[in-house]
Amino acid sequence: MGLFTPAQARIELDRLRPVLRELVVVRADLVELSAALTPGGEPTALGGLPERKAAEARLNELMTEIQQTGAELKGVAPLLVDFPADLDGVPVLLCWLEGEEALSWYHRADLGFAGRRRLP
Repeated sequence: MGLFTPAQARIELDRLRPVLRELVVVRADLVELSAALTPGGEPTALGGLPERKAAEARLNELMTEIQQTGAELKGVAPLLVDFPADLDGVPVLLCWLEGEEALSWYHRADLGFAGRRRLP
């Protein structure tokens, strides 16, 4: 897996959107199923332990699918996806956060999310 240009990362993000949407649904189902399985938890129409295990397996499949593109899944709640890149000779991560319409941010690899800046 190599580096992404901003254009390539945007194309890959668009290709990943169905995967990311499903991940959000599975994430919510997993939380609800887990809560239902705790002592005194509110039962859910989603099922029980077998469905929770299935949701965990599907979540892992979706996370793997994202990682196989060369993107880095940095967070699941909220979703945070980074695309390794190089801007003017500086190693950066093109950064997309759940809820953002477009890939418009980056941060230096050594600064992390707190160093986020708008793409030029």
